[in-house]
Amino acid sequence: MKPLVSASLLSCDHGRLAAEAASMESAGADMIHLDVMDGVFVPELTFGPAAALSICRAVRIPVDGHLMVEIPDGQIEGFAKAGCRYVTVHAEPCPHLDRTLSRIREAGCLCGVALNPATPVEAVRWVLPVVDLVLVMTVNPGYGGQAHIEHVRPKIGILRRELDELGRHEAIVSVDGGVDSGNAALLRRAGADMLVAGSFIARSPDRSSAMEALRAK
Repeated sequence: MKPLVSASLLSCDHGRLAAEAASMESAGADMIHLDVMDGVFVPELTFGPAAALSICRAVRIPVDGHLMVEIPDGQIEGFAKAGCRYVTVHAEPCPHLDRTLSRIREAGCLCGVALNPATPVEAVRWVLPVVDLVLVMTVNPGYGGQAHIEHVRPKIGILRRELDELGRHEAIVSVDGGVDSGNAALLRRAGADMLVAGSFIARSPDRSSAMEALRAK
């Protein structure tokens, strides 16, 4: 399968998010990745549902609302109504993760779950039968442009194998954090179906070429 690229807008011009999202789509992105930060679960503050609405209206490809927030249940409906096709929550702040994922589905979205670098696979093992996307963080979330944490990479293959053993071949294993042309092939060989890249694409003089470099063998 052709490697999927999800373009993060975190390193883009936040004053023209809709135009930046459209630019990423034109350059060949398969998905737009929206890093939603609350200043509590992670240090920074970023986007709310109003920004997501503008972005979703500007593109035809799916938008993933990645909720890096302390209380994700209160945010799901807003991002679903904005038009996000996926809503991804972190396992760490969800005491009732299965219930939270059910709320995402009830809101009409595909559900994703994210794992911070130090969070073990066991934290999501019992929800793998119901997730549509698992996001492996290879940086500690909160800032763009961080260095990729290599020793997290084995987690990718473990999750891909466990999903396949459950017959969940259509579920996506995505990787986010320091992804660039230097590690993309290694991540794909480890089992990644989708690569999330922000600064590598946004700061490239040719975004289309940057995305093709992520897909190159």
